[in-house]
Amino acid sequence: METKWLTPREVAAKLRVHPGTLANWRCYGRGPKFTKLTGTPGAPVRYSEADVNAYMKQMARREAA
Repeated sequence: METKWLTPREVAAKLRVHPGTLANWRCYGRGPKFTKLTGTPGAPVRYSEADVNAYMKQMARREAA
């Protein structure tokens, strides 16, 4: 099965957050797993669709807070 890669904008839309929020999460080690395409600053970032779906499943609440 081939991995489907999503851009930060696509992931932000799926999670219903601002792309800047997603960038902040990356800086603080939060949010779904991501991959930088190169090791240089400002390199493109991609998320595997499976990792985003796993993150959403993990964040689902079973009970009201």
